[in-house]
Amino acid sequence: MEAVPEVDGDLPVLLLEDVHKVYNPGSPLQVHVLKGVSFSVDQGDYVAIMGSSGSGKSTMLNILGCLDIPTSGRYLISGVDVSELDDNQLAEVRNRYLGFVYQSFNLVKRTSAQANVELPLVYAGVSKAERRRRALTALGLVGLGDRAHHMPNELSGGQQQRVAIARSIVTGPSVILADEPTGNLDPTSTEDVLQIFGRLNAAGRTVVMITHETDVAAHAKRIIVLADGRIASDVRNAPVQGEPPHLVDLTAGDVDVTGPDELPAEQEAVA
Repeated sequence: MEAVPEVDGDLPVLLLEDVHKVYNPGSPLQVHVLKGVSFSVDQGDYVAIMGSSGSGKSTMLNILGCLDIPTSGRYLISGVDVSELDDNQLAEVRNRYLGFVYQSFNLVKRTSAQANVELPLVYAGVSKAERRRRALTALGLVGLGDRAHHMPNELSGGQQQRVAIARSIVTGPSVILADEPTGNLDPTSTEDVLQIFGRLNAAGRTVVMITHETDVAAHAKRIIVLADGRIASDVRNAPVQGEPPHLVDLTAGDVDVTGPDELPAEQEAVA
């Protein structure tokens, strides 16, 4: 089986089928976090997953990111059952098919923005010269081409999150998974980051974002609300294909996002 599934436009890029997640099963400490969750995400969609603390949204994102496995049910990426992949294949999927953005940025201290963005390419075995080219391209896409040599402590919170987004797209992933990406940002930086996600999505990236903020979720094309481990509501705000809500202008500001072809496709990631 191929380690990295190829994107098939006729199949959902992500599919959960009757997924349950139980921690400490059979013990007095058993916790049933996800209770029969089923939904699919099509290529080019922008989905916000909301829910209160303990609703299961973080567990769901861990499963979508191949960081955890369901207790029962199935999770498929472009038709490939994740349970059939071995540990090495799962690591390859995480590195090359999925891009991750976290609330806390997770940048390496005392390491330049460029070097932070290059990290996934180091793991993928890409040459030094090619890593530099791709990292600078990704930083340019998020408006930080002139900050490539700055350390994280020389950047604002919003700029650090932009570096994290650049790192998430540098391998050319089809899907970006974002866990509370605006949680540590001020309102201005929040809007800047949401506009970047919007432009990436308008250019063809699939985005799945965890958030507890209604105004942040409003930028997505679809909002799924979890409650007590189940889907309480699933509302579409905009068609899968096309621009997401509240996208100001594809050419606005200093962020130039022209599309996924600006970065290498998944199958080209390993030199």
